[in-house]
Amino acid sequence: MTQHILNISYLIASITFIVGLKMLSNPASARKGNLLAAAGMTIAILATIFLYQNSETGEHLHNHLWIFGGLLIGGIVGTLAAKKVKMTAMPEMVSLFNGMGGACAALISLIEYNHISHIISYTPNSDTHSFQSTILIIAIGLIIGSVSFSGSIIAWGKLNGKIKDYSFSGQNILNLVILAVAIGAAGYIVVHPQHQLIFYTILLLSIIYGILFVLPIGGADMPVVISLLNSFTGVAAACGGFLYGNKVMLTGGILVGAAGTLLTILMCKAMNRSLKNVLIGSFGGGATTASGGAASGQGSYKEISLSDTAMIMSYANKVMIVPGYGLAVAQAQHTCHELEKILTEKGVEVKYAIHPVAGRMPGHMNVLLAEADVSYDKLLEMEQANDEFATTDVVLILGANDVVNPAAKTDPSSPIYGMPILDVELSKNVVVNKRSMKPGYAGIENELFFKPKTSMLFGDAKKVLQDLCAEIKNI
Repeated sequence: MTQHILNISYLIASITFIVGLKMLSNPASARKGNLLAAAGMTIAILATIFLYQNSETGEHLHNHLWIFGGLLIGGIVGTLAAKKVKMTAMPEMVSLFNGMGGACAALISLIEYNHISHIISYTPNSDTHSFQSTILIIAIGLIIGSVSFSGSIIAWGKLNGKIKDYSFSGQNILNLVILAVAIGAAGYIVVHPQHQLIFYTILLLSIIYGILFVLPIGGADMPVVISLLNSFTGVAAACGGFLYGNKVMLTGGILVGAAGTLLTILMCKAMNRSLKNVLIGSFGGGATTASGGAASGQGSYKEISLSDTAMIMSYANKVMIVPGYGLAVAQAQHTCHELEKILTEKGVEVKYAIHPVAGRMPGHMNVLLAEADVSYDKLLEMEQANDEFATTDVVLILGANDVVNPAAKTDPSSPIYGMPILDVELSKNVVVNKRSMKPGYAGIENELFFKPKTSMLFGDAKKVLQDLCAEIKNI
């Protein structure tokens, strides 16, 4: 009876994961989908703690004090981290939490291998062949989990600026050699599971590979890397589900792995690059800088005053706002929403153009604007926005850079050539708000800044938007 209730609990949890993931595809239902999946996870955890029974010994889980102690500590730390994190630091938190998931999967492999190794060592004439399938899953979980852990930690360091891009000649070859040795050692340990030194060598090589794998990848490619590492963690968790015969763990791991893989593919498509090109031919390293009124032969840029910006926006029929990382840095999403409401009251149609890789992680801008209660109906995806730019009077770009750079269409030598961008230059007027003329995250100059229709409005996004709101109210 207990086993039946446990299976039903797992089934309910699995269904909530699937339905919750489906609800995440729509901004209006995303919050409810997240809560639904969290409720399913809670059911699965509690059912495992109180209803799980070992099929061989018939024993239930014990040490409830340790289990609930861990849940309490982890719950408090996770809640405080999520509540206190700034929107600019959200990508770092996602990377860090994803790395913890990879570490958990690797620890499961370590614990289960030690368990099997103990049985082999203390059971004379034990048949090691009977453990081969289990050791194979353990080895896969160890490699993927360790790579996800170390890679995610490096990604976290790169996103918050503590770790710089680093590469050296022959690094890709070295990476492949390390990975091949780790896989070869995994094959050996499957046949000879009693060799513990080999197993821990796999762990070390996997951690080193994860570090070297992410270290040279440029900042502009971080959204793709985060998504890819997330899929790794899902696959590693699925391996844990195989080990324990835990259906809900298996389902959750498969969903995360599949969703992360699909998102990685979509992100690469949005950048018009193959995954191989992202991982090997990354961009985002050394930045070129522009100063004064001209840069690298592009010509001169022109500035626009706050009052002139307020004037053209007040008398426009349609205004399109393009949010970027600069908006997140300034924590100006609420002020941006205030500007939208002021313009709407004056009869101006206001919408937001969202590029798939704007910000530092998938969906960064959507989450940022949702925090300010911006209507989901006003958020246009790239394809929708590009259809409307030709009928737009003013485009206000807030900190976005690479996703509006015309070099992606006009300069074959540019690292971002071929990447689909927001066609803001089709509008009548383009106003770009930036702190300075420094390049964006990809480290390349933006041709848009020197176009005849473009005007630069320098300053912190929050301060500029606050002053802009005040000016427009007085018109």
